[in-house]
Amino acid sequence: MIKYITETTEYLISKGFKNPEIGIILGTGLGQLIDEINILHEVSYNHIPNFPTATVEFHKGKLIFGILENKKVIVMQGRFHVYEGYSLQDVTYPVRIMKKLGIHTLLVSNAAGAINLNFKKGQLMLIEDHINLQGSSPLAFKGVEHLGERFTDMSAPYNLDINSKFKTIAKNKNITLHEGVYASVVGPQLETRAEYRMLKTIGADAVGMSTVPEIIVANHLNLKAAAVSVLTDECDPTNLKPIDINEIIAMAEKAEPHMITLFKELIKNL
Repeated sequence: MIKYITETTEYLISKGFKNPEIGIILGTGLGQLIDEINILHEVSYNHIPNFPTATVEFHKGKLIFGILENKKVIVMQGRFHVYEGYSLQDVTYPVRIMKKLGIHTLLVSNAAGAINLNFKKGQLMLIEDHINLQGSSPLAFKGVEHLGERFTDMSAPYNLDINSKFKTIAKNKNITLHEGVYASVVGPQLETRAEYRMLKTIGADAVGMSTVPEIIVANHLNLKAAAVSVLTDECDPTNLKPIDINEIIAMAEKAEPHMITLFKELIKNL
């Protein structure tokens, strides 16, 4: 993997991706942050050596380098998932590349279902902890100790200082920002009523199919990390209706302006 990381990094440096400070992973329906960035360079995933390729139809597949709030940022417009057939090492490979290029902070967004029924669709949730239900770890491979501490501490995987800043911004901007626990499952099928009941029982406030692998690797690499979910549906097992994926995308897009405000204001103050 070290050889692959070196090849990929050298390619991106040759394309102008030099000294980014902050990495951003954009989730489902959350691509409009790109419009706020002064784009200096961009490259499609399928042109990057050793990079996976996004296969989900509503995920773009570009790595973007530019300036946002006077900070150099590198943005994943489209992410990778285990349900696409990738390994957890593939899913998290871009985080390792962003670290190698120079980022010190990783910000992640996603779309999630609200398990906590006090949270409503269209609102945002700041992730304060997570439950990994993806069946493995992105650190479970031979030689991982050459890239960071094998037994990575996860007592505070989401940076407390960044989370505090997010909460202050939300209060000042009158944005509803819940705080809760995110459960990450494999997917791509949605959950059954029994699974929603289980998730509530074990302490999840929201459920999705991403983010946790990237956060684990960010901690492995000693990056500051934080993540915000757009709550796109309400997962009430006693009144469960069939999911309309187009409605989920529309709900993510509706909440996107608030997400953009949070990210821009945070980056301004990092």
